[in-house]
Amino acid sequence: MTLAQLRTFLAVAETGSVSAAAARLVVTQSAVSASIAALQRSLELQLVEPSGRGLRLTPAGAIYAGYLRRVLGLLDEARVAAGSEGEPARGELRIAAVTTVGDHLLPRILVRFREAHPEARIHVEVANRAQVLALLDDHEVDLVLGGRPVRSRNHVALAVRPNELIVVGPPDSPRHSGDELLSWLAAQTWVLREPGSGTRATTDSYLAGLDLTPAQLTLSSNAAVCESVAVGLGVTLISRDAVARDLAEGRLVELAAPGAPLERDWYLLAHRSGPPATARLLVDQLLANGEFEHPAVARRRSRTRAEPVGDR
Repeated sequence: MTLAQLRTFLAVAETGSVSAAAARLVVTQSAVSASIAALQRSLELQLVEPSGRGLRLTPAGAIYAGYLRRVLGLLDEARVAAGSEGEPARGELRIAAVTTVGDHLLPRILVRFREAHPEARIHVEVANRAQVLALLDDHEVDLVLGGRPVRSRNHVALAVRPNELIVVGPPDSPRHSGDELLSWLAAQTWVLREPGSGTRATTDSYLAGLDLTPAQLTLSSNAAVCESVAVGLGVTLISRDAVARDLAEGRLVELAAPGAPLERDWYLLAHRSGPPATARLLVDQLLANGEFEHPAVARRRSRTRAEPVGDR
């Protein structure tokens, strides 16, 4: 087997067809078919089978693709780590971010990084929480910027930034509070992100805690959520970072909802073994400029916030 055959198989696995894989790899369809056939002969396994006009993975192919994605990710990670070790400022930064951060926070971070390290190459992926964590697990990125990580022995938090989740509504929302507001919120449509989004998971938990089962509308981007709320389709729970401009312009209003704002930090995650040298430059910059905190500082802040107020 060859590295080209492995990459071709993974392209077929991810696209579901020879033609789509050929377009992605910029090769002919016959070259893709020949590569897959040669790989299957080498492994003595059937990895794909016809499905309508495309291909689908066999059970063996699905297992092989999962391992192969991590293997190829490790090879790419090794290339990035080796290439950046001698001259980190000229290396490659591979970072992924959840949608909220990718839309509203990451661009400013990368502008400052590029100003400090203009020769560094930057590769960015933006998706929901489940997808960006999968990229980190498969070694396709070195850093992930998102919400509270799932408990894992493979990840470590390198930096933390405070983040508030607030409930917002359209400009003509009533200025209710307490039980009156709770009753009004129960009658509204809640505009939600798709399953797999960290904000969606938090919203589901928040509504359950309030014993609310309102009508729901699911959308796949923060921009669509904000626009839907602004024109009066409902209300939502969202990061203050995502709606700062809309609040300032009066397109959305913050509601004094029970339990809000929710304190939910942004986390910069890496593999437990640590990021390559170029990625470490970004971590050091974020900690040095004060926009992010060391996780130990964030833990102390969190404990202080949770302490009851009273005489000591």
